[in-house]
Formats: sequence, structure tokens, C-alpha cells
Amino acid sequence: QVQLVESGGGLVQAGGSLRLSCAASGRTFSSYGVGWFRQAPGEERDFVAAITSSSGRTYYADFVKGRFTISRDNARNTVYLQMNNLKPEDTADYYCAAEPWGTATRDTQRYYYWGQGTQVTVSS
Repeated sequence: QVQLVESGGGLVQAGGSLRLSCAASGRTFSSYGVGWFRQAPGEERDFVAAITSSSGRTYYADFVKGRFTISRDNARNTVYLQMNNLKPEDTADYYCAAEPWGTATRDTQRYYYWGQGTQVTVSS
């Protein structure tokens, strides 16, 4: 069983930065692949970024490439999403999720565990 808790969301002006954290419980978290997703009101949940378990390979949605960086600190059981040059269209609830095969995937069906989300609002 893995429990995920996101933090770091808030209100920021366009062009600003935020760093989201996804803190996990569970001894085997380092073996899980982790993804970040986001959902704006009335919209589908979209893939943002993912990272593999051991090698730390990363995978990004096209709309965040060059602006967002996913990383992990397995010693702290935490995955981060550094978000730079934020735009109003980045406004959404952001969720982290973990899957037990250690891969980085955009497929929501592969993720077993989800956090409760953290809200990000970018003002223009």
C-alpha cells in the first residue's frame, strides 16, 4: 500500500514558478514509477510528466517541455515537479500517482495509487 500526499500548490503570477512535492509512504516507493497529472474544471485529467523508478528516466507532455521538470529523491520518498514560466492555462488541480512496474507512462489505467491533489492557480 502506498499513500501519496501532494503539496506546494498556490497562486502565482504568469511567468512565476512553483515546486510541487509528492510525499509517499511505504518502503517500496523507490520501485514505483510516478506520474503527475492535472485537471482543470470541466476538463479531462491530462498527463503532465512521469519518472521511472530506478533509472530516473523522464517523460513529458509536449505542452510542458522546457518549462517543467520532474525529479525524485528516493531517500526522502518524494517526487517533485518544478514548474517554471507558468501560464494561466496551467491552472488546474495537480495530482501525483504511482504505479508498481517502475515505468514512466501517461496511461492513467496503470497507476494504482493517487494523491488528493494540490491546486495551482496562475493569474495573468
